[in-house]
Amino acid sequence: MLITSLATLTACEGDDNQPTQSPTPGPSPSATASPTPSPTPLPSLTLADVFPPRDLGVLGLDPARLRTVIATGDVIPARYTDVIIRQQGDDFLYPVALTKAITSAADLTVINLEAPLIESCPYHDSGFTFCGRPGFIEALQTSGVDVATLENNHIGNYGQSGVDETVRHLEGAEIRWADRDSAAVVSVRGLKFGFLAYNGVEQKLDRLTMEAQIKKLRPIVDVLAVSFHWGTEYVSLPQAVPPVADDDPVDLAHLAVDSGADLIIGNHPHWVQAIEFYKGKLIAYAHGNFIFDQMWSYETRVGVIGKYTFYDDTLIGVEFTPTLIENYAQPRPLEGPERQAVLDNMKAASDELAAKVGAGRTPRPATGP
Repeated sequence: MLITSLATLTACEGDDNQPTQSPTPGPSPSATASPTPSPTPLPSLTLADVFPPRDLGVLGLDPARLRTVIATGDVIPARYTDVIIRQQGDDFLYPVALTKAITSAADLTVINLEAPLIESCPYHDSGFTFCGRPGFIEALQTSGVDVATLENNHIGNYGQSGVDETVRHLEGAEIRWADRDSAAVVSVRGLKFGFLAYNGVEQKLDRLTMEAQIKKLRPIVDVLAVSFHWGTEYVSLPQAVPPVADDDPVDLAHLAVDSGADLIIGNHPHWVQAIEFYKGKLIAYAHGNFIFDQMWSYETRVGVIGKYTFYDDTLIGVEFTPTLIENYAQPRPLEGPERQAVLDNMKAASDELAAKVGAGRTPRPATGP
């Protein structure tokens, strides 16, 4: 097994493009050689470079130095999503049939897996005890998933044994995973990408430990991405919601960046939320739902696939592909005015958040969950 304690991380050496499960660094890390600097300073990203996305072709970049990371909304192959898979004759590829070409067209693809994958998963079309079946691993492989983050409020619905079985299935498929105790480090053509994950829902996040872990991983990797499960559900701006999620996502995200994170990947609210640039780093607060059964509102059916393009270790491009869940299980890419409406709403929320943060007023808790 490739699982090790966060307290004893050392640099992971391996073949390019081969993910490696890793903990936080030891006292003498062997860091990757610094990327060759660009001949001229790269222009900083702003919201105006995301809505609409910046044309990278005009920058005259060396294509060999570009690397892409894709992140999705919540992936929950449970409850009625699993029912639909069963109704399709156990076609585990049904949920990804319309999006696999997008998610597999990246150097790295990361998802938040919010249900254990267990052989004993029962038929369940309601309730809040989630599980998926191991056959869903095939969907992840077909979608090009390299890393699954396992920090959320449902991965433990079947106890530690359910988490352990999920890890075995992921590792058997060579899909790396990250949680609060283990980082995933993936090498892409000589550049190391590190992933950490934290859950702040139904538990208080340990900020001191998080800060220390990010700082320890920082010397080991060239790009450090941190995944968070956090905040209020069913709102477009990041907010805390005591006592369910006590931590303000804005505060957590800023702390993570201050500690060394390059990219923040948020989820849990089940709506697409605002993005923010903080000290030149991107914070995507929530990608919405990707694979889930929440058909009861338009907003919960919507998600975005985030494509994050790096030039060496610098984020230089951000593009979002909106999706809409059909038949409780299958997201389809949106087109035309419907696609643009999602992006327009995302931009409006981002502008509103920027104004609040700029005025020193981060969003406060809503009155209910």
